[in-house]
Amino acid sequence: MAALRTALRGRFVQALPFSFGSLRFTSSFKAADLVIERNAVCKPKPDPSTLVFGKQFSDHMLTINWSEKDGWEAPQIKPFQNLSLHPASSVLHYSTELFEGMKAFRGVDNHIRLFRPMLNMERMHRSADRSCLPLFDKGELLECIRKLVEVDRDWVPYSQDASLYIRPTFIGTEPSLGVSRAGKAVIFVIVGPVGPYFATGSFNPVSLLADPSFVRAWQGGVGAYKMGGNYGPTIAVQNEAVKRGCQQVLWLYGEQEEITEVGTMNLFIYWTNAKGERELVTPPLDGIILPGVTRQSLLDLSRDWGEFKVTERTVSMKELLGALDAGRILEVFGAGTACVVCPVGSLLYKGKTYQIPTMQNGPDLAKRFHKELTDIQV
Repeated sequence: MAALRTALRGRFVQALPFSFGSLRFTSSFKAADLVIERNAVCKPKPDPSTLVFGKQFSDHMLTINWSEKDGWEAPQIKPFQNLSLHPASSVLHYSTELFEGMKAFRGVDNHIRLFRPMLNMERMHRSADRSCLPLFDKGELLECIRKLVEVDRDWVPYSQDASLYIRPTFIGTEPSLGVSRAGKAVIFVIVGPVGPYFATGSFNPVSLLADPSFVRAWQGGVGAYKMGGNYGPTIAVQNEAVKRGCQQVLWLYGEQEEITEVGTMNLFIYWTNAKGERELVTPPLDGIILPGVTRQSLLDLSRDWGEFKVTERTVSMKELLGALDAGRILEVFGAGTACVVCPVGSLLYKGKTYQIPTMQNGPDLAKRFHKELTDIQV
């Protein structure tokens, strides 16, 4: 376990396709300047067994305002409340927005831990650069978030099946209808207790719709950044999947129908490859794929184990279906902060349903990943 913890503490150093080399970072807010206003009336805490994902929120929130004129203001933790925005705020018209998804866990020793939070800060920083929003000191923001979790520590569930979800969000608030870089912005962070992400439960297989007429991201776009604009347009496709009897979408790209992501998760295939080797494959970070924290953690664990080949490369639908027909597919699963690991049970493609033998094979690897990650987290 010590070796695994060491592997998961490693920095995520795989580069994205390009950097904008922003000059917008001249100073940052400081966690030492944090002002805390405690809520005089705190809400009752929900029963962890009744929790669903993203419906309940804690008593406090973190806000940090920025303007081109005055720079960063002092961070504030204050009672949870609505935001007040000018109707012309750029976030409302041009989606100058990004967010992160993190979790805090209450361990069996009653200590509260964040899971690899600096990877989220690094990704948020890259997304801010791509969105032309002001840059910030990643360590200072993380320390502010730690303080928020500390203030709302009673909201971290006393349960190994639930956690505290943390949603840092960064929006442009420039009150102008011009399409330009925002001169005002705000970072806010809200937190709330969550149960399983999928209604099927924490470790039940999902069915996928693979339809090449729908595309999530493309080369030269922003698929590698965690922006709201990558998610809103997928809701209609998700609804279409439900209409066709599926629970999630397997996103394809290009003439070769490359497999990219599954729903809002990174995708993994565990198979016996054409050379007869056991191999774990996941699509590469080529500008289309979001560099997920859980994705990187599974790769780190796999390479630390050294028990099978680990590969980041493109996989087409033709290759996947050929391997399935040859009986070489062992497990297919998604991975993400919200769900941790989610097995795939079937795939609907061009009117035909393909059964994926994930559950028939344990799924030994998916369950092992799930156990190792949750053991480390708690």
